[in-house]
Amino acid sequence: MKFSCEKKFLSEAINNVLPAVSSKSTIIALEGILMQCGDNVLSLTGYNLELGITKTVDIIGKEDGSIVLNATLLSNIINKMPDGIVTVTTDEKLLTVIECNNVEFTILGLDPMEYPDMPVFTTEKEFSMPHFLLKNMISQTLFAIAQTDQNPVHTGSLFDIEDGILNIVSVDGYRLAMRKEKIQVNEDFKFVVPGKTLSEVVKLLSRLIIDDDEEKIIIHVSNKHINFCIGGYVILSRLLEGNFLDYKSAVPKEAQTVVTIETRAFLDSISRASIIINERAKSPIRCSFEEGGIKLFCETALGKVSDTIDAQIEGPEVKIGFNNKYMADALKSSECEKLVIRMNGPVSPMVLLPVEDDSFLFLVLPVRLKS
Repeated sequence: MKFSCEKKFLSEAINNVLPAVSSKSTIIALEGILMQCGDNVLSLTGYNLELGITKTVDIIGKEDGSIVLNATLLSNIINKMPDGIVTVTTDEKLLTVIECNNVEFTILGLDPMEYPDMPVFTTEKEFSMPHFLLKNMISQTLFAIAQTDQNPVHTGSLFDIEDGILNIVSVDGYRLAMRKEKIQVNEDFKFVVPGKTLSEVVKLLSRLIIDDDEEKIIIHVSNKHINFCIGGYVILSRLLEGNFLDYKSAVPKEAQTVVTIETRAFLDSISRASIIINERAKSPIRCSFEEGGIKLFCETALGKVSDTIDAQIEGPEVKIGFNNKYMADALKSSECEKLVIRMNGPVSPMVLLPVEDDSFLFLVLPVRLKS
């Protein structure tokens, strides 16, 4: 195999497939990047048996072929190369020469036959949407994905498409996050994507330089796998199986108390209270929603704090406790100047909504307070 490519394009492709490479595996080839050259196109693949990222790059191909190179070593070499044209040459003994200007590295590769095949993907469903919209929807729900596998299906987000509306839902037993948008799709279906995959999708979309905000990301779904296609990248992932929470029935339909808050003011108040909360000194924040404003109080072994902020409150007074991190995560993810909090007393979930529409919904379970 022999090809030449501009260093910046090769470096970008390698760095973006790197997150799918196994850091440590019993299959040594999975610690590498599979490079396949043919018809003046180079395909780079990282794969860890659960997540795969492939990128195609235009090159000057001089000899077709393939090789597996250690991902960390390859990334370090290419990133440290001077700017210019990089030439990569491999021989029948898998010796690989990487050169640019006056710099030359020689490293040993692996037989590409040792690289496991990625799953054969047969598209059953397909839809597309602007890349920035998908990124925003995932970002606003990612925080509520379960971090433990007590119920493995909740370590991912549910994509529920119904009547042309995509709902992305995450739950972890203590909170729920839902984001919805209208998309162009003609059928109803649902699937659950692992949180690790969604995190990599967001990171990749953040790194890509896309001139057109309306450029679409194309999503293909099969019975057990999904892939996301944009900018020459294909992210392939397995789907999670199991019964996802019935999120529609988990959200209270009515509310006795409705509070309109300034998001930044409430978040700042929680941040101040959080100063005296840590792993050794844990305590919920006590919050009193009453006429004229919100009173916050917290006491731990480190001290105590009280604070008052303005708010518009309709309905009976509510005294409730909540986990500081769970509420702060929801407030940060809202990306709104103002929010509405709906409650039905001290032991019912707190529902956070935007003031102007219903594009997202966050639910935070209260902490029972000792009298």
